[in-house]
Amino acid sequence: MIYIFKTSVDTKLKLELATARINQLLPMVKWNFDLEDCDNILRIDSDTDICDIIIQNGVFECVELN
Repeated sequence: MIYIFKTSVDTKLKLELATARINQLLPMVKWNFDLEDCDNILRIDSDTDICDIIIQNGVFECVELN
């Protein structure tokens, strides 16, 4: 399933911090940011529900989009 989040990641530094944190929390999951989108989208492809993990443990603010 693909999860989509609106995020506060809008600079290179925030992207580097978010990358490190996501890789730590979800080491075997495919994901990417689209910082050209006005909502700074994070997409995560995962077979398990990762919403709580990302929202509660991230180093950035995010909201799941449906």
